[in-house]
Amino acid sequence: MRYLLLFSRLFVGSLFIVSGLIKANDPLGFSYKLEEYFAESALNLPWLAPYALVLAVLACLAEVVLGFAVLVGGRMKLATWSLLALTLFFGWLTAYTATCDPAGTYTVMVNGVEETRGVTCVTDCGCFGDAMKGSIGRSLTPWESFAKDMVLLVFILPMFFLRSRITWNSTEDDRILLPGGLVLVALWSWVFTWWGPLWFTLLGFAGYILIKRFQSAPRAEWSTAAWIAAITLVFSWWNYAHLPLRDYRPYAVGKNIAEQRAMGKPPVQEIYMIYRDKRTGEEKEYDSKGAYPWDDDNFEYVDRRIVEVEPGIESPVQDFLLTDIDGVDVTEGILAEPTPVLLITMYNVEKSDRDCLPAIAKLAQEAFTKGWYVYAISASPFEAYDAVRHEHQLPFDMLQCDEKTIKTAVRSNPGVLLLQQGTVKGMWHCNDVPTLAGLEGAL
Repeated sequence: MRYLLLFSRLFVGSLFIVSGLIKANDPLGFSYKLEEYFAESALNLPWLAPYALVLAVLACLAEVVLGFAVLVGGRMKLATWSLLALTLFFGWLTAYTATCDPAGTYTVMVNGVEETRGVTCVTDCGCFGDAMKGSIGRSLTPWESFAKDMVLLVFILPMFFLRSRITWNSTEDDRILLPGGLVLVALWSWVFTWWGPLWFTLLGFAGYILIKRFQSAPRAEWSTAAWIAAITLVFSWWNYAHLPLRDYRPYAVGKNIAEQRAMGKPPVQEIYMIYRDKRTGEEKEYDSKGAYPWDDDNFEYVDRRIVEVEPGIESPVQDFLLTDIDGVDVTEGILAEPTPVLLITMYNVEKSDRDCLPAIAKLAQEAFTKGWYVYAISASPFEAYDAVRHEHQLPFDMLQCDEKTIKTAVRSNPGVLLLQQGTVKGMWHCNDVPTLAGLEGAL
């Protein structure tokens, strides 16, 4: 039983630390995922949407603190109850996601009239942010996420029922659990191609060891929890106020958007048309590539059968589409342009941070003098952008793009994206608007 408890503590503790830190690496992205769940057409909790960012940070904080608590044996009654509650909740959420019917509907009252709308199925639970896509190439499916939660539950239950046997680590416990925890955190870090969680865990353990030298339980337990909470909050704030330290997204610096667009391929399908002979009542199937009696009055269309010969490949940037005020698609031209192109991302101009705009306007003017191209890209109407442009004397036109795509590309509103021949050369948060020399250094 002792070995089962030790392994459970190592496995659950390390996984919770890494899971929490991956989300804390991109708290804004995690908040966007929560907003998808809160939508009226999903969980119907729209009143929670304004608090999505706060809830995202608190969820990251809870995971990291609980992960460390399990490894050091701190406040195990509270820790195991919290772990059980979190895991059951996420298990329910992933099961809900997996069983969501995309053809389902719900009804709402609009001006006293009942209106039927389609439900929104969240296809990616966001359990590991964009890290799964950026490291192993795809996210967990909802059922895979549910299975992951059930496996976690298997190892949480022994700790829950035998929590009285788990106490604040002795020196002997530390000799096993601290190195073991580091090894498993290193393993998860290797899987997710980012050593940040390992360095963070080392920092957390260093504070824990220092606290134990000067304090004893139970005071040391609360002090350790406060230390882990503090560094987690600082880490989350830094990634929110700047940009994620580890960028797993398809728009990360060095990625070529044009090449990723070319990765997408439609599925190869064979379509068979079914027609009924009105004279005999016989139904016959015809290959759509050949002749079939679509114009013969003696036949009537019944149905069609689609056979997928080869599945399609979804491009990670398939929604990156830029159109001008006349609705003309200018995406290919911008991605092929050898001259640097500066894109000012403003997914919603009305929600953008206006304090950043003077520095952006200055940068844009300097870029124009170098002969570069500068555009704003936004999902807002052109009229809304014009009002902001005149108010802040922005010397560049706007191109429209999907809001979710812009949010994915740059975790800042506004943000700065530098392209050259489709390759992302640089990306900056609103709080870190570069100089022209900084842009040139990125090329």
